[in-house]
Amino acid sequence: MNESKRIFDFLDYQLQKYPKEDMLSDKVNGSWRKYSTASVKVTVDKLSAGLLSLGVSGNDLTIENQDKIALISKNRPEWLMLDFACQQIGAALCPIYPTTNVNELEFIFNDASVKYVFISGQDILDKVNSIRNRVPTLLNIFSFDDLPGVDSWNKVLDMGNDHGILNEIKKTIKEEHCATIIYTSGTTGTPKGVMLSHKNIVSNVLNSKETFPFEDQPLSRALSFLPLNHIFERMVSFIYIVSGISIYYAESLETIGDNLKEVKPTLFCTVPRLLEKVYEKIMQKGAEQKGIKKKLFYWAVGLGDKYDILKSGGAWYNMQLSLANKLVFSKWREALGNNIETIVTGGAACQVRLIRIFTAAKIPIYEGYGPTENSPVISVNCKFKGGTKFGTVGPVIQGQEVKL
Repeated sequence: MNESKRIFDFLDYQLQKYPKEDMLSDKVNGSWRKYSTASVKVTVDKLSAGLLSLGVSGNDLTIENQDKIALISKNRPEWLMLDFACQQIGAALCPIYPTTNVNELEFIFNDASVKYVFISGQDILDKVNSIRNRVPTLLNIFSFDDLPGVDSWNKVLDMGNDHGILNEIKKTIKEEHCATIIYTSGTTGTPKGVMLSHKNIVSNVLNSKETFPFEDQPLSRALSFLPLNHIFERMVSFIYIVSGISIYYAESLETIGDNLKEVKPTLFCTVPRLLEKVYEKIMQKGAEQKGIKKKLFYWAVGLGDKYDILKSGGAWYNMQLSLANKLVFSKWREALGNNIETIVTGGAACQVRLIRIFTAAKIPIYEGYGPTENSPVISVNCKFKGGTKFGTVGPVIQGQEVKL
């Protein structure tokens, strides 16, 4: 049974139960760079100690007095390392969308009283530099990339050789303490900071894992490309970590197709728009076929359109679908790395037709729902028998009540 109470307990849990050679991986200069669970743990502890040396602290661990660390970066292993490092010392992490405009950035930095910011990429550095003088609480900027005129995050790591006090501080962090402040765009006015505690996130991780269920799969890989500054991808990352699933970061949204073929993941999370693009590409290729191949393609699509997960189409339909899976849908699976067992989609309504046809093609898509304020999952279509119904956002996960 998983006894994790605070976010950083997940890292210790994986180290004890499923220590991996490739806990986190990203692609650098054309090849995959892998970080083992043990090396991530060492880096996280050094980073925590380095932040403490800089004077970063949870102080009295009230939300008003916790130091706030901003993070503006694309998905990469260092993202979660900083997340864990802040959680261990009681600082509140404020992740911010890389495309946030300078006016909103200035507002968020001042609203949260950000003390330090970690960034990646010259474009983000330029943005932060342009508002730096208007944020009195901001003491310094650190970059994950080697960029001119800015301190490297290695400087903080190099300050973190004394871990002596770290274990004592970790013991003082309670599950009720605020772990992160996530600024949502807010449909009206300025961005709103959603404050989530360790308990908010940890309970959602463990309840989602058990309900869905996400089985422990130490040999599995997940591809991560949804922005980590959203709670959806971040929370799911913690599910991967406690399930022993390795996380591989796509280089960019443009390279997802190639990265799927290289990583051959068993699962990933997405938003409907990306699934629509995959579907459009498949349909376009189908339309370009000639003769019998084209007929076969549309025959298979027609079968997929009739698929119902809750009731059998009968022996004749099932036999045809099985044939369609061999002749046509196998190519679809190949395009996704030929290993996909689970795709979870959220963030907006997904076309039922897409979920139906992909699931018929043995690429099961599970739609869920939940806002940032709920850390985030309220409900999700599940893998157990009768746990999925097309056109719905699935049953409410265990441990939660919903009032309409």
